[in-house]
Amino acid sequence: MIPRFLEKTISESLFMGKAIVLYGARQVGKTTLVRSILSKYPDSGKYLNCEIHSINSNLSVPEPERIKNFLGGAKLVVLDEAQYIPNTGKILKLIVDTIPQIQIIATGSSGFDLANKTSEAMTGRVYHFHLHPLSVNEIASATDPFIADSAVESILRFGAYPEVYTSVEDKAMKIIDEISSSYLYKDILMFDDIRKSGVIKNLLIMLALQVGNEVSYNELAKSLGINRLTVIKYLDLLEGCFVIFRLNSFSRNLRSELSKSVKIYFFDLGIRNSLIRNFNPMGLREDSGRLWENFCIVERLKMLNFMGKRVNSFFWRTYNKKEIDYVEESDGIIRAFEFKYSSDKRKNSYAEFESSYNTKVEVVNRSNFYKFIQTDREG
Repeated sequence: MIPRFLEKTISESLFMGKAIVLYGARQVGKTTLVRSILSKYPDSGKYLNCEIHSINSNLSVPEPERIKNFLGGAKLVVLDEAQYIPNTGKILKLIVDTIPQIQIIATGSSGFDLANKTSEAMTGRVYHFHLHPLSVNEIASATDPFIADSAVESILRFGAYPEVYTSVEDKAMKIIDEISSSYLYKDILMFDDIRKSGVIKNLLIMLALQVGNEVSYNELAKSLGINRLTVIKYLDLLEGCFVIFRLNSFSRNLRSELSKSVKIYFFDLGIRNSLIRNFNPMGLREDSGRLWENFCIVERLKMLNFMGKRVNSFFWRTYNKKEIDYVEESDGIIRAFEFKYSSDKRKNSYAEFESSYNTKVEVVNRSNFYKFIQTDREG
């Protein structure tokens, strides 16, 4: 098992009078992480899978004594897939308020649902954490940067789900196909009486084919035969279930800047490649540049998430098609980046952006990408 950076962070947050909520997609390693934490409390830890009906029913009634008796003498309790508990937020609030000696770690594969059930009820009583697929930083920490660098092509092709990354190529392909064809839809179809998994899958395929390009909600709606608001609703669900994320266009100074455009990326490139049935080596692909762009941005977001840094992330484009792949704004400071997988000898003019925003555009390629995503903290 490759150690996860969040394990140390979560362990340092235990027994501070707050519940801990750990979000993340299915198969991303949440259960492995919380079981590793529990292993350090062999006499006082308890693991409960909330998808099991008997466990679910014992936790669904908001009676402190009943819940306390059910949890027994445990001091640390993991509620895995806690979104299956009715009134999750009320139950967690009750435990924090009335049984403060018990530390709760609640996990959920659907951030959208678990957040809605806990956000209002748990105000001031919870620490939130998000577990991504493996990061290059975690791989480097467990091995060394040279091995992490050599693993990049594998991640670009098969993604970084833990079981996928640690498997040989043929097995990795089967596992990621299973995740993308089964687990990917399990949570999404729980919401708002959504039953048309075919529409969701077709939407994901369209998004997979447009990675790195601007996306039109209206065009997606027309192609799928649904309305624009339904497209946005489905995108919200996919984002809440940690399948995709969106970047909006950056616009401050120039009339020529696009102000309402959006790009959509995948949290895991293995999922993306499985959807379009393309696991070809990078040298045989026409989409290597767009995969590299997605990879760099999501690795950057993983690093920022671990570091606890809050930034605003965008892309930039003008009506005359001048563009910057990634723009980051934090504390009034703007940084801009272009991603190049292969050597590109074409001259790129970033003068308009650089003069307008008083910053230099940095090019991120195979030789310097580790600096772009590296953290100065150890896991």
